[in-house]
Amino acid sequence: MAKTLLIIEDNEQNFYMMRFLLEKKGFKVLGAENGRLGVQMAIEHIPDAILLDIQLPEMDGYAVAAELKKHPELDQVPIIAVTSYAMVGDREHILAAGATGYIEKPINPDTFVDEISQFLGQ
Repeated sequence: MAKTLLIIEDNEQNFYMMRFLLEKKGFKVLGAENGRLGVQMAIEHIPDAILLDIQLPEMDGYAVAAELKKHPELDQVPIIAVTSYAMVGDREHILAAGATGYIEKPINPDTFVDEISQFLGQ
């Protein structure tokens, strides 16, 4: 059965690229264009992993990660920050907020799916 991933990303081009790469490898992809909708969809669908941008409308990625961690049904769901925030301390900040992992944008199309698969134990 295909793994389901939720991408919380407000940039249409970034979402399209990630979805294309993941679907090409057999993943089922859900999408949310803002943090509030992303939290709602995560609770509703319990995906196998969540790919989370940090700079989002309505709720930033830090708030989304912290909110997701409040829900026991999502305890085992990896939250992977996929973000252009690459300054000193940004990685630590999102991990402290509840993310499991961190991938810098722009993503590398040749390695992106393998990076995601590592968080899924594949």
